[in-house]
Amino acid sequence: MMAKAKVNAKILRVKTPDELKDNLTALKKEQFNLRFQKATGQLENVARERLVRRDIARILMVLREKRGDQPAI
Repeated sequence: MMAKAKVNAKILRVKTPDELKDNLTALKKEQFNLRFQKATGQLENVARERLVRRDIARILMVLREKRGDQPAI
């Protein structure tokens, strides 16, 4: 499996909410597959798991910004 570069928030802000949701779905599927590989002992790139988790967080952040939600701080 080829490692993908991390997603930049500036690039995400240009995308439409539908594109972001599609990306989110793909990343969640990848996250599931990585967890499955980890459980079966087949995970080679352990750092990819962390990158995918952070990319998911970035997409969720941009979606919240586009909706106008305020951060819960």
